Amino acid sequence: MSNDIIENIASIQAQIADAAQEGGREASDVTLVAVSKTHDAPRIQQALDAGHRVFGENRVQEAEGKWPALKEATRDVSLHLIGPLQGNKVKPALELFDVIETVDRPKLARRLAGLMDETGLRPNIFIQVNTGEEPQKAGILPHDVDAFVAQCRDDLELPVIGLMCIPPVDEESSLHFALLRDMAHRNGLEGLSMGMSADFGVAVRFGATYVRVGTAIFGTRPPIAPA
Repeated sequence: MSNDIIENIASIQAQIADAAQEGGREASDVTLVAVSKTHDAPRIQQALDAGHRVFGENRVQEAEGKWPALKEATRDVSLHLIGPLQGNKVKPALELFDVIETVDRPKLARRLAGLMDETGLRPNIFIQVNTGEEPQKAGILPHDVDAFVAQCRDDLELPVIGLMCIPPVDEESSLHFALLRDMAHRNGLEGLSMGMSADFGVAVRFGATYVRVGTAIFGTRPPIAPA
């Protein structure tokens, strides 16, 4: 990995293209989400200067501190929330993010639906699936996915476009990517947000439409400042 953010993005895009070709797909089928959590605005600006426009942040509060000005200066940015969303942060999340990837419980879905109706803001939604059924990890369990998709999409009329997962670190990620792909296809969802710095190539071969890459672009993350 280079220290040059522009070089890193180009390298990752080339790897995505190779993986897509291996999977019989077009590179344009896959969107690279540059995960800028804990990195400051000047480093993000380097990626913007390289022409990259899709970014991911973990925390609403952190994103509020740096992204409004960046989005004002570069209007075609798409910002994804890829970390957990607390109920009291839903309104600022709707105001700042273009995509929310971590809808993981009915209470949150109802809160989103209510505030979308109230504000008119309707960012696209991914449902987070806990494919490894890890007790410490957020996400809908696989056996509850179909019912939750129906609740979000049909009952609450949320703009659900896909599923997202974070596989267990000690298991073969391809098994989880295949599971997420099958659940998405079964529910008529085209979006698959899966794969990070260590396994995005595998994810692309298994059908990812979004890969979330941070360290391989921006380098080691600085310490997280206290909230």
